[in-house]
Order: sequence, then C-alpha cells, then structure tokens
Amino acid sequence: MFFLDTNILVYAWDAKDQRKQSIARNLIRRALVGEGVVSQQVLGELAAVLLHRMKPAGPASEVLLALDSLASIRLVPSGAGVVRRAMEAVTSFGIHFYDGLVVASAERGGCATLYSEDLNHGQSYFGVELVNPFLPDDAVASHQRRNSRVGVVVGPPAPGEAA
Repeated sequence: MFFLDTNILVYAWDAKDQRKQSIARNLIRRALVGEGVVSQQVLGELAAVLLHRMKPAGPASEVLLALDSLASIRLVPSGAGVVRRAMEAVTSFGIHFYDGLVVASAERGGCATLYSEDLNHGQSYFGVELVNPFLPDDAVASHQRRNSRVGVVVGPPAPGEAA
C-alpha cells in the first residue's frame, strides 16, 4: 500500500512537465485500483491549488470533476491521533506540521511507501519510506532494487516491468 502526497496529484493536472504528469497519472491509476490511499488533507490541498495557484486557475466545476475522478481512492481517516502523530513527526524529524500530517496519515493507512516530491527520498518516517518518483529513473530503480531484496518494492515500475 502507498500514500500519495498532494504534489503527485497536482502534477497529474499540470501539463507543464509531461514526464512528471505521466508518472503522476500512472501512480493515480494504481491508487484507483486499490494500491494507494490519500487523506482529506491531500484532497483539500489539491482543490486549493487547482482553484487558486494553477495558471490559469480552474473553475470550481472542473475542480469538482477532478475530485470526482479520485473518489474511488481509499481515504485514510483523520482524527486527533493523526494530529498528535504529526506533532511527533515534527519533533522527531524536524519537518513542517503539514508534512507531518501526511506522514502520520500514511502510517495510519498502513502504507509502506509515501510518494512525494517533498521531504527526503529514501528516508523512513515511522516505518513509511519516502520515494520521490520524479528523480531520474536510475535513482528510483536503484532504490527499488535495494528494497526488493528485503521484499519491499517501491516506486513506479522500471521501463519494461509490469505495473
């Protein structure tokens, strides 16, 4: 199981970088069939970016369509325990609070992997390993090989591998 951070979702709607868009869309496809999860925070941040930060900004009707297209991705429940764990992430790892919420949600969702462009590629946060899928293919493939030896495969499939 993996967790998708907001930046992954944003790249799926941002055509400025075709490579990142393709990677993001592949991860979303995997999440839509049950391999990945998101949180309410991530969906809220996506809506805010699409409404206010994208150039041109998306009309509310298009943002609703975007959210509807993600509706079958399992949502990790939030609560006071996630907020407390986020604070523990802040103190343990020196990360920002909202990044801590993402880490705490990924942990609550039972995820082995957190896909994000933020934070440190390869670092484990409470047993959830962060993978930046936008790094050059050789860096991600090297990370996959290193982790597959212990039975954990992370990252998008290498060229020629089945998804």
